[in-house]
Amino acid sequence: MTRIDAKFADLKTKGKKAFVSYVMAGDPDFDTSLEIVKGLPAAGVDIIELGLPFTDPMADGPTIQLAGQRALDGGMTLDRTLALAAAFRETDDVTPIVMMGYYNPIYSRGVDRFLKQAKIAGIDGLIIVDLPPEEDSELCIPAQAAGLNFIRLATPTTDDKRLPRVLQNTSGFVYYVSVTGITGSAEANADDVAPEVARIKAKTDLPVIVGFGINTPAKSRAIAAVADGAVVGSAIVAMIAAGKPVDEVLAFVKALSDGAHSA
Repeated sequence: MTRIDAKFADLKTKGKKAFVSYVMAGDPDFDTSLEIVKGLPAAGVDIIELGLPFTDPMADGPTIQLAGQRALDGGMTLDRTLALAAAFRETDDVTPIVMMGYYNPIYSRGVDRFLKQAKIAGIDGLIIVDLPPEEDSELCIPAQAAGLNFIRLATPTTDDKRLPRVLQNTSGFVYYVSVTGITGSAEANADDVAPEVARIKAKTDLPVIVGFGINTPAKSRAIAAVADGAVVGSAIVAMIAAGKPVDEVLAFVKALSDGAHSA
């Protein structure tokens, strides 16, 4: 059982929905990023999605693209991202960390080497948005063999024919992308999301967490009410981009998590 599995089991016994937050590793700099990440659990975050900076983030909108560029400009690398996770693990051995990003940096490092390093750093799962199920042998299956969850994205365009393929080797949870398009491009609507979540849950026992387009506590609550939890990324990253103090960023995260947990 991974930390992700344990977290969802714990939430289920408490009758609570999950709140997942995304931040870009190294944005605006390593030390501030680590301070924010260390503060997320106390702000009610159940699972941390840690963005791996990359030069060509095709699924991300301007907010997260710019965050990745700031991190890269500040010297953030795959090694430093793993170091940030390891530094977090020095004081928190419970909160799951999912690394979210693209395959190129992992491929360049070498899958086996990367998986060993990720496991040592305390990474619990991977979301690699540009690896479709047809490429499961590249990273998905090796990751699961190494004890990491591999979390797959389902979208509004994932039809009933495609869905079983998407779910086939997924573990940890299913990430449902609530809108068609890039991150931060539109707002999620619970009335649209609810039937899609139900459709996915009819095919899997895994939790279904909804992300993209959630930017307020009310929206976090509304989406969590029709799913197993909510993910917020761009709205948090935008506050970091605006230079808000760490305590103000974490207060916003706490309001979002309170929304999801009240669903």
